[in-house]
Amino acid sequence: MAKSMQTWLDEYGESHQNKLNKAIHWFCVPQIVWTVMVFVYVLPVPDMFVSISPHLNYASIACVFTLLFYSRLSVSLTLGMALFLLVCYWSMTVFEMIFPDYLLTFALLWFAFLWFLQFYGHKVEGKKPSFLKDLQFLMIGPAWLMSFIYLKIGLKY
Repeated sequence: MAKSMQTWLDEYGESHQNKLNKAIHWFCVPQIVWTVMVFVYVLPVPDMFVSISPHLNYASIACVFTLLFYSRLSVSLTLGMALFLLVCYWSMTVFEMIFPDYLLTFALLWFAFLWFLQFYGHKVEGKKPSFLKDLQFLMIGPAWLMSFIYLKIGLKY
């Protein structure tokens, strides 16, 4: 039987109780999503993609699959994640316009630093990162943060 979104969020939350670890996750997780989007975005695409749309690339395709993953768990969280991914995509393309030669280099260095912080947060927490148990938790982390935003503004997820 498939887990519900609430089950995923509760299980993820078990290893994210410490205030410092939570703060680190609030800082790092959204930016890790951004860096991963960059890694996929810079992959060369076939000319056919560009002829269809300048925004048809592996990052936009990955966003569609990401949203499909979320849609089977929560339609409302999928909408929030769609908005978040759109902001990530937009900011990534703006960064590329301003610093065209540094997008990938910055993303690689920033990714390494962010994961260093994440592992430090889990050391403080005294619990292993959830994704070591199940890689799907890499997708749940951003939704876990989004669920707190939803609670704060009174939306159901």
